[in-house]
Amino acid sequence: MPSRHERFIVLYNTYQARVYGYAAGRAGHQLAEEVVSETFLVAWRRLDDIPDQAQLQWLFRVARNILRDDFRQAARRESLEAELRTWITEAVADAGEHATERLTVLRALATLSDDDKEILTLTTWHGLSTAEAAQVLGCTKAAFFVRLHRARRRLQSAIDAADTATSRKPVTVPGKGSR
Repeated sequence: MPSRHERFIVLYNTYQARVYGYAAGRAGHQLAEEVVSETFLVAWRRLDDIPDQAQLQWLFRVARNILRDDFRQAARRESLEAELRTWITEAVADAGEHATERLTVLRALATLSDDDKEILTLTTWHGLSTAEAAQVLGCTKAAFFVRLHRARRRLQSAIDAADTATSRKPVTVPGKGSR
């Protein structure tokens, strides 16, 4: 009986090109390699679950699920970016000093990573306590405080850069110093 490693090598050599073709047809050549890699990673982990008479179908189903998950993730990211653009557009229409500060903060926030945006907005805009936000992220409260501190520092740097570029009155990070 072939070893687990040998079974996987045969599976990969037999179906890699077809899984690539399937992924490329659904998501384009740029994402196809990533989908193939993830598909065969799942196959390695679940090698004993792959039915002998339906290996290709099983691999296609895994690739399909990976593509669907990637699509959902991209849709969420696009939705968040569209929401931030809306907030920036609305902020432009505001009047007075508050509007200028809000616009600066929103523009700076838009330059941050998705992780930093999530950390900052969980407590500031969504009203979660630090313990609740830590639970959402699946980390300890102490780890959340470290991440929050770093995210606030990066936001403040982005704000400072915007203020330097426009020579405006300094803006402070919302919620800074509160726990």
